[in-house]
Amino acid sequence: MFTLFIFIAVLALLVISHEFGHFIVARKNGITVEEFGFGFPPRLIGIQRVKSDSGSHWEIIWRKKQLEETLSHHTGTLYSINLIPLGGFVRIKGENATESGAYERDSFSTKKTWQKALVLVAGVVMNIIVAAILLSVGYMVGMPSAGNDAVGKLQVMQVIADKPAATAGIVAGDAILKIGTLENPTVNQFQQYVNNHKNEELSVVIDHKGETIIKKIHPTIYADTGKAGIGVAIVSVGVVRYPWYRAIFEGCKSTWEYLVLILLGFWQLLSGLFRGAGVGGAVSGPVGVAVMTGEAARLGLGYLLQFAAMLSLNLAVLNILPIPALDGGRLLFVLIAKVFRRGVAPRVEQIFHSVGFVLLMTLVVVVTVHDIGAFKGAIVGWFTRVF
Repeated sequence: MFTLFIFIAVLALLVISHEFGHFIVARKNGITVEEFGFGFPPRLIGIQRVKSDSGSHWEIIWRKKQLEETLSHHTGTLYSINLIPLGGFVRIKGENATESGAYERDSFSTKKTWQKALVLVAGVVMNIIVAAILLSVGYMVGMPSAGNDAVGKLQVMQVIADKPAATAGIVAGDAILKIGTLENPTVNQFQQYVNNHKNEELSVVIDHKGETIIKKIHPTIYADTGKAGIGVAIVSVGVVRYPWYRAIFEGCKSTWEYLVLILLGFWQLLSGLFRGAGVGGAVSGPVGVAVMTGEAARLGLGYLLQFAAMLSLNLAVLNILPIPALDGGRLLFVLIAKVFRRGVAPRVEQIFHSVGFVLLMTLVVVVTVHDIGAFKGAIVGWFTRVF
């Protein structure tokens, strides 16, 4: 339940801040925002301001009421909670040029190119701002600083199901104090030691919630690399804390550095796909992100803030890619209309975005199935604790 609660809280923060960017910039440019939704339809419940001769008040809008019906009797934005909690949306008047009223004065379709572009990139900008805030707060309270050769505690960040470490009972958050004869190893030293002793049973000393425990583990050989491992993602961690004025600077600096790394990561991922390399374990869906969010939260507030910031930056980069149905895809069509002085037919554009959305949802399902297999140990443990 803890993992689920933390995941929903983090998801809500990132989604609502992203959509708020679209919302506020659209409103500032005189565009009517018809609905601000958390999750994807069907709608569960919403709230909207009603104006009458006696004044105005807020009215609850239940799921069975269609948007057209609510708009005909109400004024102002409908704020809704929807059934599928995989994101959010703002329904902007005239964003779909085929709908009624698409070319009225308060419509997206009638605005200048630069105004449309601002509205579309506002969500991405908000995610970057949120990441900078999270990292700044993280540096104020104390946040992990990591690297392969960093001097600090060797922390287990993730345990792969059905691998030797998982079988031995090692969990995320454990600290590796010693392996064989090697004390306080760095990441590189640990990996080299395991690979050099791949045919031996290794004695691994860990710190599990303040208790020192010895685990006997026999490495496995990874078919793709030919190297030995025990099935953990590890990082050498030291906690860094700054005064507030330095924390803000370091938070903004780290945001830029992480953003560059994520952009490079996406480039390598996409180029690998074109080469037929596949994605392997490089992509996680809602299940994987939920599990990792819970693991980060259990490690401490600093870890959770850092992880949430990374999620926010990944969301920003993903949304700005020129993929139909995402902000970058819509921005691409706006720029095409500007460059060629003639936009793509509204009906054709709508088909592109609809197909893109279906493909994205299909990808989510495929990745979720993969996540269930990769994180089945954590999922079973969660269900056991809940029920």
